[in-house]
Amino acid sequence: MKNNKILAIILSILWISSVSYGQNESNMSLINNFNDLMIALQSGQKQIVIGRNITCNHSLVLPEGVTLKGEPQENGELPMLLFRDSDGVGLTVDNSLVDIKINAPVDQRAIYTTVAKEDLGVLRMENLSVHGQISIITRIGVQSADIVLSNVDIIAADARHYLEQPQKYGVNVLQGAFTVYNMNGDENSLVRVRATQLTVGRKDAPVLGSGIFIAGFGDQGGRVEVSLLETGAVHSTGKIPFGVADFITGGVFILNGAHAQEVVTNGELVTYGVNDMVTDVWGSVDNWTSNQPITSYGPSGIGFVNFGVVKNYTVNAPIQTYGLGARGYNQYDGTVEHISFKSIETFGDGSVGVQISREIGTLTIEEDLITHGSVGNTLVKGVIIQLPAYALSIKEGGAAKSITIKGDVKTYGDDVTTIITEKGSEVKKIEIQGKVEAHGNNANTKLVDQ
Repeated sequence: MKNNKILAIILSILWISSVSYGQNESNMSLINNFNDLMIALQSGQKQIVIGRNITCNHSLVLPEGVTLKGEPQENGELPMLLFRDSDGVGLTVDNSLVDIKINAPVDQRAIYTTVAKEDLGVLRMENLSVHGQISIITRIGVQSADIVLSNVDIIAADARHYLEQPQKYGVNVLQGAFTVYNMNGDENSLVRVRATQLTVGRKDAPVLGSGIFIAGFGDQGGRVEVSLLETGAVHSTGKIPFGVADFITGGVFILNGAHAQEVVTNGELVTYGVNDMVTDVWGSVDNWTSNQPITSYGPSGIGFVNFGVVKNYTVNAPIQTYGLGARGYNQYDGTVEHISFKSIETFGDGSVGVQISREIGTLTIEEDLITHGSVGNTLVKGVIIQLPAYALSIKEGGAAKSITIKGDVKTYGDDVTTIITEKGSEVKKIEIQGKVEAHGNNANTKLVDQ
C-alpha cells in the first residue's frame, strides 16, 4: 500500500512537470525580451513570435528555415525590434519576416543577407515597417534565390556609403533603400524578385541614395529576374554635391543584368537633388506603367532616362522637373518600342523636354510638351555640357517610327528652338495637334540641321 502511494506521488510529479514543460514550451513561441529572443534563435525553433517591443544589443541572424513574426499588441500596434548601433536582421536560407517593425540606425542595414550557399530558397518579407536599408546582395557561391515582398514600407534609410556600386556610362550608381544586387559573376546565377506594395521614403523626407535599386552583375554574369515590381510612393535623393558629374541615383532604377517583366508605380515618384534620376533603366523592362506624377526637383534630374531595352513605358500622370539641366525624357542608348506620357513640363535652363539619341518606336504625348528656360549646364553620360531647353530634340543617330503630340509644344526662354532635328536623325512620321510656339529673344519654333 505504501509503495502504491509513493508510485502515485511520483506519477503526479511527472504529470505536473510534463504539463509545466508543455506550457513553457508553448510560451517560448511568444517572446517579450532580448534574452528570450536569443534563446529561441539558438534552440532550433522554426516559428518565433514576438509580442512586445524589444531593444536588441546587437544584430540578429535567423537560422535556416526560421520565421520571425510579430503579434499585434493590445492596441493593435505591431511590435518593434530596435537596434541600438548595429545592423538589424540577417537572413540565411528560407527565412520569413512578417508583421514586424524593424528600427535600425538609418545608415545601417535593417534586413540583409549573410550567407553564400548555392540556394538561398525563399526569403519572404511581409507587412513590415522599416528604418534602415533592405540589402539583398548575393555573391560568389549563390546560384539561386527568391525574394518575395508584400506591403513593405521603408520609412528612412541612408545607402550612400556602400561601396558596391555599378559603373557604366561614366557614372557610379549609389545603392538604394531597397537594394537587390546579384554580384555573382556566374551567368547561371539567378535571383528572382516579386514585390508588391513597396513604399520608400516620405514627402520632403526622402531616403538617401537611390530609392529602389535592382541590379545584376553587369551586362554579363549573374542576373536578376523581376516578375513584378509594384510600388507606392518613392521619395529619394543622393545629396550629391552640385558640380559632381560621376555619381547618380535613381528613384526606381532597373540596372544592367536585371530584367523586369512588369513595373507598376501607384504612388508619386519624387527625387530632390543633384543627378537624381526619377525612373531609369540600364537593363530591360517589358512593361512599365506609372499611375501617379513623376517629379524631379534637383539639377540634372530626369523624369525617365533610358539606356536599356524597354518594350512599353507609360506614364498616366504629368512629368515635371525643376532645376538646371533637369529633363523630362532622355533616350541615350538602347531603345523603347512604345512610350507614352500624359504631359511633360520642365523648369530650368538647359531643361530639355524630350531628347532622343537612339532609334525608338512610337512616342505619344497625350497633352502638352513645355519647357521654361534658356541655355544651361546639364549632365550627359558623366560630363557636364551646355544645352538649350529644347522642347523636342532629335540628336544625330536618333530616330522614331512616329511621334504624336496631342497638345501644344512650347518653349519659354531666350536662344531656344522649340523643335530641333539634327543631321543624321530620322523621324518617319510626326504629328503635332496643338500649337508650336517659341517665347523669348532669338527663339525659334523649328530648326532642321541639314
